[in-house]
This record gives sequence, structure tokens and C-alpha cells, in this order.
Amino acid sequence: MRKTSSGRGQRKDNLDRKRLNMNQEKVAKERAPRQYTNRQIRVGKWNDSLNTSDVNQIWTELHRIVSSHPLVRASKRAGFLVEEGRHNAYTDLTQELFVALLSKDRFQHYLDTGMTDQEIEAEISQIELTNMLTAELRKRYPESYRLARRISTLIQNGPKFKRFDNIGSPEVHRRLADRLYGLADWKEQKMRRDVQEMDERVKSVSFQSRDTRMVGCTGDAQIVISNVELEKLIIRVFKAIDSPVDVRSLRSFVMSRLPIMDIHLVPVGSGNDDGDEDRMPFEFKDVRETPEEGVLRNEAELEAAGFVEGFLETLSKSVRGKDKQYDRMINVLWHCYLVADSGNQLEVAEMLGVSDSLVSDYRKRIEANLQQLSFSGVNEARQFEKALKMKVRTMITVTREQVLV
Repeated sequence: MRKTSSGRGQRKDNLDRKRLNMNQEKVAKERAPRQYTNRQIRVGKWNDSLNTSDVNQIWTELHRIVSSHPLVRASKRAGFLVEEGRHNAYTDLTQELFVALLSKDRFQHYLDTGMTDQEIEAEISQIELTNMLTAELRKRYPESYRLARRISTLIQNGPKFKRFDNIGSPEVHRRLADRLYGLADWKEQKMRRDVQEMDERVKSVSFQSRDTRMVGCTGDAQIVISNVELEKLIIRVFKAIDSPVDVRSLRSFVMSRLPIMDIHLVPVGSGNDDGDEDRMPFEFKDVRETPEEGVLRNEAELEAAGFVEGFLETLSKSVRGKDKQYDRMINVLWHCYLVADSGNQLEVAEMLGVSDSLVSDYRKRIEANLQQLSFSGVNEARQFEKALKMKVRTMITVTREQVLV
């Protein structure tokens, strides 16, 4: 009995030592820098650079973060980053990130709060840069971004879908875009197909019609597709490809069956400019007027110039054909509307030797007659103004000469 008790105690001591060793190894692994493919992640010396205000070193570290960020690389592959030259890649984005951090005074915040180099690196990469990219994606591709988020939410929370990459190890961590999903009623050993084969199979899914109902807090976005219909479309896509698929590919398959309208700017130029022979040549639209449009414009302008006599005759009738009042109205028309340096209404009244109320009354009559005119375009109105200005100048000159004689 003593031997048996001693043996059990020894085995228990051995188990305790093994557990202690395992815990020590686990703690050591957690404290050690994470490695990917046996390569230690590089962390910049942020505190040294910030304390010495080494702008060049800070910019270099930001460029390194931008160049290695997975979302930045995905954006470049998708044509989101358009830059000239191989050596200038990510330069504009790095400068934008630097200005954003500087404008928000984040560098000083890192020093004031005593953040470590690892914490600074993680915040810039995982928060600041990610937020800046997602905000730009949301701005450039609003419908695609919104639908991609809705698809991801539905497959994660919907009871009709199941995750396949963590079967047997539910605690495994993987990025959302790389997770495998399928239908909930599929068996766990479901066969997986090639991406090219799934791409061909998804073409059999009918194209979804667009739901034009307006949604959003400001009511300025179309719904495109409701959540109920979107869930049905995802199920039809899964049945067509008949295979678990990663989230990134699934979003691409589902969105290829939707009428998404994202308007964004693209480079203008032919294939000969940058060596890309596959790019279609682009020709600018000729916005010059045709001969027919020129003839119609001239006719309309001449017709507008003919309105001058009718307009002046209407002004004469408004003062019952009295020459003195008509001359005053013509002078008010000239100084208040046709020349820009005659001064305000009080100065014009003093110049003509009349009261301010009389000038105001004449202006109301002139504006009332002007509002009765109708032109089909801006050119006609300009031609009318030009002809009226010439006619009124002549009338005022003749009147002055008669006074001098």
C-alpha cells in the first residue's frame, strides 16, 4: 500500500511539473513577438522618432505600414489606388495618412499617454489607416461597400448558413474575408470546388431586379435589394456553386447578380500612353455647335434684339408718352442697369436731380416690363442686353446734344 501511494504521488508530481512547464511555455509564447511564416514582425522605433521629431523616419515607417497593409494591397489589386510609376506606389496614401495623423495631433497623443512602440504601430495600422481606407471605399463605392457589409452580416447571423473552416476547432481565429461558409443543412464533409468552376456555376443564377425604394437617414440612397430577397439570393448562389466558399468570393458572386451602380473616376487616355494595349481608346466629345445650331442661335439672337423697340415702347406707355418722364426713365435704366459704375440709387437720384422715391418708382416699372420678356436661352438675353445698351446710349447722347444746342 505504501508503494502504491508513493507511486501515485510521484505521478501526480510529474503531471504538475508538466503543467507548469506548459504554462511557462504558453506565457513565453504570448510575450514573444508574433511571427508569420517564421518571420518576426517589424515594429518601428516610434517613441525615439517622435521624441526627436525625426519627420523623415516617421514618414518612412508610415510608408512601410501602408505598403504591408492587407487592405491597401487589396485596394491596389482592385484598381482603387491609381498612381504613376512603380516607385511611387503608396506614396500618395502615405502622405495622406501622415497629414491625417498630424492634423488630429495623434503623434503628441502617443507621447503624452506613454504608448509603447507596439501599441503605436497597432493603432496606426489597425485603426487609423483602416478607418481612412474604409471611409474612402464608402465614398467611392457606396453601394458595393454597403452590400458587402450586408452580405457578411447575413451569413454570420443567419440560421440558414454555417461556417465550415472551424469545424473541430471552433476557437480558431481567421479574418472574416477568409472564412468558409455554406448552407446549414450541408454535411460537414461537403466537397469544395475550384473558384473558377464556382464562377462558371454562379452564372446560372438569374440577375436580380433593382429595388428603387429610397432608404437611409436622409432618404437619398436606393435599397437595391431587401434583406429578405438578399438572403434568398445568397441561398440560390450557394445552391448553384454547391460548395463552401470564402466570404470574399461569396460577396463577389452575390454582387455579380445585382444591379449595382457605383460612379467613380477612371483615368482618361488611350492604350498608347502607358503601354497598355488592351485599354480601349478614349475620345473626347466634340462640344462645338453644329452649323444648324449656329443658324438657329443667330436667328434667336436677332429676334431677341428686335424686342428692344417693343420694350422701349412699353416703357413710354407706362409714363403715358410724356417726354420728360420718359427721358428720366431712360436715364434711370442706363445708370441703374446698363452701366456698373454709376453708384447706388441715392447717387443716381442726386445726379438726375430727382427724389429717391421717383427713382425707386421708375425701377419698379422697368423691372416689371423686363419680367414680361421671355428668352429661350442665355445667348438671346445677352444679345437683347447688348442691343438695348447700344440703343439707350444713342438716345442719351442725342438728348445731351439737343440740350447743348
